[in-house]
Formats: sequence, C-alpha cells, structure tokens
Amino acid sequence: MSDYYNLLRVSKSASQEEIKKAYRKVALEYHPDRNAGSREAEERFKEVTEAYEVLRDPAKRARYDRYGKEGLRGQRGFGGGLDFSDALEVFMRDFGGFGGFESLFGGRRAGNRPVRGKSLRLKLPLTLKEVRAGVTKRVRVAVLDHCLSCRGNGARDGAMPVRCSVCEGAGEERRVERSVFGQFVSVAPCRQCRGEGAVITDRCPDCHGEGRTRVNREIEVKVPPGVSSENYITLREEGNVGPRNGPRGDIVVLIDVAEDERFARDGNDLITEVPINFSLAALGGRVTVPTVEDRKEIDVPAGVQSGHIVRVRGEGLPDLDARGYGDLLVRLVVWVPQRLTSEQERMIRKLRSSEDPPPEKVDPAENRGFWSRVKEALG
Repeated sequence: MSDYYNLLRVSKSASQEEIKKAYRKVALEYHPDRNAGSREAEERFKEVTEAYEVLRDPAKRARYDRYGKEGLRGQRGFGGGLDFSDALEVFMRDFGGFGGFESLFGGRRAGNRPVRGKSLRLKLPLTLKEVRAGVTKRVRVAVLDHCLSCRGNGARDGAMPVRCSVCEGAGEERRVERSVFGQFVSVAPCRQCRGEGAVITDRCPDCHGEGRTRVNREIEVKVPPGVSSENYITLREEGNVGPRNGPRGDIVVLIDVAEDERFARDGNDLITEVPINFSLAALGGRVTVPTVEDRKEIDVPAGVQSGHIVRVRGEGLPDLDARGYGDLLVRLVVWVPQRLTSEQERMIRKLRSSEDPPPEKVDPAENRGFWSRVKEALG
C-alpha cells in the first residue's frame, strides 16, 4: 500500500484541518456513488479512508511516522485494511452522507439510493496445525436474507410502495434553524420513510415491511497458511441483505489462533523447551522434540549447557506471502532428578569424586538470558 501522506496528497507537516479537507476531496473522487460497480475505485476509497483514520488521530499518526504501518498492527481495521462498510461509516460520520451534499453528485437524492445491509463479524478459532497447513472451514451464521413471501420489497401480495407524503419522495427533510451565529439549514433523513422516499402502506405479514427475514446459512471460509490473531478475512457481499432489496453487507472473519502450551510464537518462528538428562547433555546424542504436526529427533551436541538453543529449520509457520517457513527453536534444559535410587546415588557419588571442578567464572556467552539467546538464534 502507498504511503498514507501520498494517498491523501498532503505533506508530512500537514495540519489536522488540511488532512480532513484532503481526505474529503480524494474520498469523493473514489466514492462508490461516483464509480458504480468499480472494484478499483472501491479499493482506493478504502485505502484513503484508512490513511485518514490514522493521520487524523495524533497518537496513531505519531506511531505511523515513527514505525510505519507495522506500528499499527493489532489495532482494529489496521494491518489488514478497513473493510468497505467501515470506510463508508467513517465518511458518513465526518461528512454526513449524501443527504446534505446533493450538489456533489448532481442533485442525487438519498431516497434513490438503496440501503446496504450491515456487515457481520464472527470469530474463527484455529489451531497451530491449521495455521501451518491452511484450512477451509464451513461455518453456520445467522444473516438477514430476502423475504420469500414478498420477494424482498416489504409489501403484501405485490403491492407497491407509495411516495412519502412528508418528504415528497426526497428521502430527507430540511429545517431552517436559528442560533446566535445566524440562520442555517439542517438536512436529515425523513422521519417517516427513514430516507427511502417511499413508504409501504400494506406491509408483508412475514417480514413486517422490512423485506428480509433471519435465516441460518453455511458459509465457506478459506484460510491461507501463516495467519495470526491479528489478521481477518473479509467475505464480500456475504452478510446481511439491505432493507427492501438493498445490497448485501460483508462478513468479516476475525482470526483467533488458540494458544498451544507446547510452543511460544515469535512471528513465523516457534519456540519450545525440552528437558534432557545430565548424561545426554554430557555425552551428546539425540532427543525427540515436538513439532506442530508430529515429533522429530534432533542432535544434541556433547557438553551442551542448560539453556542452549537448537534451531530446526523449516518447522515453524509459513509466511502469509508464501515465501517460506519459519524455524523451530528448541531450548534444551538439563533436568536434575529429585529422587535417586541407591544405585544412581552410588554412581553419581563416584562421578563426583573423579569429575573436574566447574570453572570459577561462567562464560558470559552461557550466562545470557533465554530471550537474548533466542534473538541471537533468530539473527
């Protein structure tokens, strides 16, 4: 994605007011009501709206200026982009929609524009094994769908809506209001037809004039390998249908990766801890370690110290862009038994009588913390 300042066509020193004016200008250029059916315009509208949402917020802007887009990861709507309905809500929030901006679109009225159904959000739980391989899941979800009795128009037995008597079909009401600053005109959706320009006098008994009823549907979600709980997947036009045959909203699938007690995750790398006994640490050999999909044997070098990290290439998680796999980092911990048999005690005492004393100073390289060693292994 382009730089947020470039998207809004402003400099990095732009004021909040300049950013707002710039967003309004660029958003109108790509707004779906000016570019009906254009997927490219819709994507650009979402991009400039995301840029505006970051740069209008001083805290988010500061993080973006310092760290770039990566600094915003984990915040709702960022790291994966705003969905279309969120972008429209932002524009409506700050500029009031099109009921009060007819001149921008050649006198288009709110009553002529169907209402889009609201987007749905649902959580999709995943295991690490599903994250590594990718998975297709089928999920049941309750959505608002077209009423079968009235075919979505909300009227009984094919009756037609009639022109709203309050707004005369405009879908909006204008009121002249006065304040200490003078007289001004306010524009709001019509209180009778709710901005649609028409009303239904003989309503469908099944949907009560809404043109839609709640049904359970099964949807398919294709999850690519390498996702994390910071990601989400948008299913375009799979959500609620709008009132009286309005277009569908989206379904936003929030990824929820369950914790696996065997591993800690660091990006695409996995970290696990495996205990080994003293003899294996001293003599070296092989030990079986857990992987996401199974188990695997790795070599333990002779004389290994507790806390030593062994890297197992390719046993981590895949990149989202399919460039490769992360690694599995195995921390070896020398296990000391708490109870000994008489034979074991006898052998250890014999060993103690013949073993060399430990060094007076521990090698600083062996005395570092766990995460320092992990960072070195990753680097």
